[in-house]
Amino acid sequence: MLKTDIIWPNHRRYKSRTEWEPIGFFSDCLCNATRFDLMLGFFSSSAISILANGFATFLYNGGKMRLIINDILTENDKNAIAKGVNPNADLPYFDLSDIENIYETLSERDKHFFDCISWLIRNNRIEIKIISPKNGLGISHTKSGVFYDGINIVGFDGSCNFSKTALIDNIESLTVSCDWDGKVEIAKINAIQKELEEIVQEKDDTVSYISVENIKTQLTNIAGNKSLTDLLESEYNILQNQSQHITSTSIHKALEKAKDRLEAIIEKVKNTNNCESTSTHSTPCFPYPSGPREYQIAAFENWKSNKQKGLFAMATGTGKTITSLNCLLEIYKKSGCYKALILVPTITLVEQWEKECAKFNFTNVIKVCSKYSGWQTSLANIRMLELSNPDNKQSYIIISTYASFIRPDNFIDLNQLPKKRLLLIADEAHNMGGGRIVKRLNDIKYLRRIGLSATPERQFDEDGNIRLMDFFGCDNSYTFEYSMEEAIRKGALCKYYYYPHLVKLTDDEMAEYVELSYRIAKIINREDDDSKEILKRLLLKRKQIIHKARNKKDIFRNILKEHLNKTGTLKYTLVYVPEGNKPDDYTADIFDSYDMIKDDEDTVHLINEYTSIVRDLDPHIVVRQFTSETSDRDAMLKDFANGSIDVLTSMKCLDEGVDVPRSELAIFCASTGNPRQFIQRRGRVLRTHAEKKFAIIHDLVVIPDNNFDPSCQDIEKNLVANEIRRVRDFAVLSENCNYTLNVLDDILEQYQISLYN
Repeated sequence: MLKTDIIWPNHRRYKSRTEWEPIGFFSDCLCNATRFDLMLGFFSSSAISILANGFATFLYNGGKMRLIINDILTENDKNAIAKGVNPNADLPYFDLSDIENIYETLSERDKHFFDCISWLIRNNRIEIKIISPKNGLGISHTKSGVFYDGINIVGFDGSCNFSKTALIDNIESLTVSCDWDGKVEIAKINAIQKELEEIVQEKDDTVSYISVENIKTQLTNIAGNKSLTDLLESEYNILQNQSQHITSTSIHKALEKAKDRLEAIIEKVKNTNNCESTSTHSTPCFPYPSGPREYQIAAFENWKSNKQKGLFAMATGTGKTITSLNCLLEIYKKSGCYKALILVPTITLVEQWEKECAKFNFTNVIKVCSKYSGWQTSLANIRMLELSNPDNKQSYIIISTYASFIRPDNFIDLNQLPKKRLLLIADEAHNMGGGRIVKRLNDIKYLRRIGLSATPERQFDEDGNIRLMDFFGCDNSYTFEYSMEEAIRKGALCKYYYYPHLVKLTDDEMAEYVELSYRIAKIINREDDDSKEILKRLLLKRKQIIHKARNKKDIFRNILKEHLNKTGTLKYTLVYVPEGNKPDDYTADIFDSYDMIKDDEDTVHLINEYTSIVRDLDPHIVVRQFTSETSDRDAMLKDFANGSIDVLTSMKCLDEGVDVPRSELAIFCASTGNPRQFIQRRGRVLRTHAEKKFAIIHDLVVIPDNNFDPSCQDIEKNLVANEIRRVRDFAVLSENCNYTLNVLDDILEQYQISLYN
């Protein structure tokens, strides 16, 4: 680590031919950092032999790099720079127009640097910006940057040019700022970062930006396609040869220190490889050859910079599970083992997370929930190992439902694992802000924490939101946010067409609704307990009228007919049917699964009715119910994905985490009033699939006629406004936004509601 594993000069100043040589600074920092942002002026081939010291170790640590260099293409540029630095120097500056020729003339040490850069490019761990001053005036020669280890950050700035003469021969110096030295030093680091970010984001209007794709392609084609193990061994040999020809005592010490560290890493890698050859399991690795997506890498970086705590607000379908497991993988790369406790709301998700872990080659998974037995013994063995040998390298993952985790005996057992080394991952983390678990947040001791949710904010629960943000180390914003809008724009989710259908209540439904609204208006402001209980029952009864509005069935039938006539099929259709008298909100720390909330007769009747509507359209349509009674869920989802089942009708069982990427048509017949459910359901339909171009969403929206008593007017207007707001949010990201605007015109006028306010 930068703060603890490096001996720093008290004056934070490095100067050539002193005890604190600049070359020692870069060697130490490369060996201890996981990110290196470097802003260069001119850059010579001599420099790469200096920066090569510790470079492979940096890669082994999971290092990522951002490199900003000058566009030096002409002899005139080279000569101008050489004269400015040393009139007698013949410096071999890069000619970026001829990478192949450069590589052929390099020494073994120089080629090693290129091999490392090539490795970074192939593994999507480097971002390069080539710049030149606008109008050809002057030459940009900033010499600054930052090193970062996931907790601490070190900035540097000074006269030290990245050439051999600068780092070794000249009297050069640089000043270092460490973030643990106080606000002034943090401000200096922030200034360097701000300058770098402006260039990386191409917002610095004083320079021109030159494409790097050709250069990156040349580098990966020309440089050796070496493995990380090969690079580590090459660097060790280079350091060994280099140290024999260095006379400076301080530089020699820095090189020897880097070599010793590298020798230990190589030994560790060899031992790991030996274990692999005798094991039936593969080494943990990212499950897809392309590696993590850019936003998943960004999430990891943000989490590290937040002291390995974070709440990831990521749209449903963008890979929250993979993003968090990638963080665990990076821990493994650093420490050689992985230890995690994963909390999920349902048994279905216990099993789904186990499959995702297997994709990373993570093994020794223990499942803790009511469905499984024998986990108590496995957990006891792990606790015994941790107590007897705190430094052990045993890897394991425990996946528990919130309900099992919060039970008193289980909580004690699951909360006694190593607090510094274990990673706590909370899926659908909004559940931790309420129920019984929120009362135990202060008792959870694990320091590494990741919360995952498409909808972290708890509706009407400010206290729960504050507790949740505090637990995951957030101040005023999420550690990482990946919105649905951004996900659609970047192709992580598919585009969609949205069709809201306004549903009217029947005359008798409307009469009952108005009567309930009048009674609600009379007691809504009362504070006594009896009134509150009566109000709760009245609100629930009125909500059921909206849920079960009879006109939904005719509209639902017409949607199916139209789609069937247009496409000739109903394959890959999801239907969220109205809910009966079940509770609207699912409490994750009470029930292991939706299975434990038994369907009432009204619920069973409703899902049977909607399933029959599908079946009656055509006897060849295969429709199945995905409910709390479904035992073969995996097989059913597989049949749905391959087209053996055309339509799935469901209620709440497809809300949190269940993966159905093949769904192309979704019909929302439920009117829960819970924004989280709608957002999750939309995200579930927008998951990408190789054979899926876009998704279609039909939304049945119940809007009562505006014929209320004046005492009810404000209450009803607010209710309608909330529903319109949800419809608007769905529409603005769709491909046919104007359709929604046309549908809502009459309602907006009737209730005097502005769509944009």
